[in-house]
Amino acid sequence: MSKFKRVSNLMKGQWHNLCSTFTMIKYVIILLGAMQMVVAQDSLNTVTAEPGDGILSLLRKQGVDPYDIMDEFIYINSDRLTDSVHLVAGRTYIMPRMGVDTVAIVDSIQKQSTDIKKLESSEFSLFGEKHKTIIAKSERLKGTIYYLVSGHGGPDPGAMGTYAGKTIAEDEYAYDITLRLAKELMAHGATVYIIIQDEDDGIRDKYILEIDHDEVAYPDKVIPLNQVARLKQRVQIVNDLYKDHKGKYQRLIVTHVDSRSKGQNIDVFFYHHEKSKNGKKLAESIHKTFEAKYKKFQPNRTYAGTFEDRTSLYLVKKTHPAMTFIEIGNIRNAKDQKRIVDPDNRQALAKWISEGILLDYEEK
Repeated sequence: MSKFKRVSNLMKGQWHNLCSTFTMIKYVIILLGAMQMVVAQDSLNTVTAEPGDGILSLLRKQGVDPYDIMDEFIYINSDRLTDSVHLVAGRTYIMPRMGVDTVAIVDSIQKQSTDIKKLESSEFSLFGEKHKTIIAKSERLKGTIYYLVSGHGGPDPGAMGTYAGKTIAEDEYAYDITLRLAKELMAHGATVYIIIQDEDDGIRDKYILEIDHDEVAYPDKVIPLNQVARLKQRVQIVNDLYKDHKGKYQRLIVTHVDSRSKGQNIDVFFYHHEKSKNGKKLAESIHKTFEAKYKKFQPNRTYAGTFEDRTSLYLVKKTHPAMTFIEIGNIRNAKDQKRIVDPDNRQALAKWISEGILLDYEEK
């Protein structure tokens, strides 16, 4: 046999082996797909909420760590939840489930790995161990930059109230809502700067958030005791970052909790700079979202929140990005406290604000 024929036969044999390998992998994947269909039909992948169930308790009853799949559960059941995060007793919900792992099986056949598309996610430690995983929902905010400032912090706890015999502070609740909002925006592809940070807190699923004074200003600056110095520090941080990202789409969200007389029940309201068209549009978009949510989920209650210019506020007046300043509620009022202390309500607030931000950006 000539050398050319030996090489030709060798190449044919290699090609035959390669085709056989691809055929085997194809049949394995088809078989696994069929297995997944059987598993989906034979296993419980829906669950009915019972009276008193919240998302965390519902998931715990299914024998899973709720923090592992809570974000995915909310994402795939968004049209079945009220206020974006609340269950309805008697309603059926889809349970997230893991697919069959084809990598290990194919690898055992061919001794090689193959890429299997999985749910895209990332981690951000500032959200805390239980909430650090960010499940990618879309790229709707790709290329955007958001600066999030929660009110007070460090030596200044801000407005104070009493709930269930415990003292509660504005800065802790504004910070928790801010972290939840940051996670929502990042899930849609935004770059987010959290200007006030507490690496020990993370997102907390508690009613009473313990008061501490260890918050710092981005990236690790000590927060001044003096109020004017504190505000100047935040303005300088935001404006320096704004300058660094010149030419990009940038917005600022400032979150506070108000303090008024105990008998005064207020809705969420928004401020903007009187001369900023983009700031006014941002505030209006979030306000419009809140109006729609109240109309849908609380049709018997009129939403009384407003959006208006208030340039007298230091951060509104001095910061460069188009911005909105949000007041969540009255920390001393019993009705408003439910909106503030209930972790599900804080999640709903963050979700609604993020939806208003998406509306603003996509109508830019």
